[in-house]
Amino acid sequence: MPVLAGAEPFAHTGSTEAGVLLCHGFTGTPASMRPWGAHLAEAGYTVRGPRLPGHGTTWQEMNRTNWTDWYGCVRAELLELFDTCASVFVCGQSMGGTLALKLAQEFGDRIAGLVLVNPSVTTLRWDARLLPVLGRVLPSVPGVAGDIKKPGAVELAYTRVPVRAAASLSRLWSLVRADLGKVTQPLLLLHSVVDHVVEPVNARIVAEGVRSDPLIDVELTDSYHVATLDNDAPLIFDRSVDFFRSIAHTGQVDPR
Repeated sequence: MPVLAGAEPFAHTGSTEAGVLLCHGFTGTPASMRPWGAHLAEAGYTVRGPRLPGHGTTWQEMNRTNWTDWYGCVRAELLELFDTCASVFVCGQSMGGTLALKLAQEFGDRIAGLVLVNPSVTTLRWDARLLPVLGRVLPSVPGVAGDIKKPGAVELAYTRVPVRAAASLSRLWSLVRADLGKVTQPLLLLHSVVDHVVEPVNARIVAEGVRSDPLIDVELTDSYHVATLDNDAPLIFDRSVDFFRSIAHTGQVDPR
């Protein structure tokens, strides 16, 4: 299946001291993480930005994948980084944050730290509970892409939401929520004050459910959902580098 131009995975080989895995969101592509990856590469990190199965091609193909496919992809990339780098950090946006939390639950302190941007673990939409049934009769619904405040910024993502894939995402949410207490890694949690895709309750559930020490909570006041392409992107990029360096240098995080 041909990959959309710009949706290709990316990789930067830098220091063997620290590597970073960047996980993109549901129906999105590595394009939403590419500027972040470039910033981290300039700072000297080894970076991997995989394209999740079923993403960056057609929504019809995505409907033939499920959460185990997406998780298997980022898991494989993480294992390769473990073989390459002394310390490994995992970052995710939206569903990428869900996958990052799942990795943290499985691999524990082998992951040095997490950075989550508008992570999703639930939805308040009343029709979400109908997804398993709807998926049998309704292939797709209008998309959620492009929630960006910055004028002219565009997200490379599907304009339709594949319903069977969305039902699988809801199953992943349930699994991750049930095990949030297993997340103990240092955590930098960045979330938009205004987000038209992932409700604010998601960040609250994550913050209250994990046992990360420390947990650094940062509000993004000038971005919508796709914050890595929005006005607060420079803040996200700089804060993540500061976070990584603090852990690498001291073993602890300076929450300032």
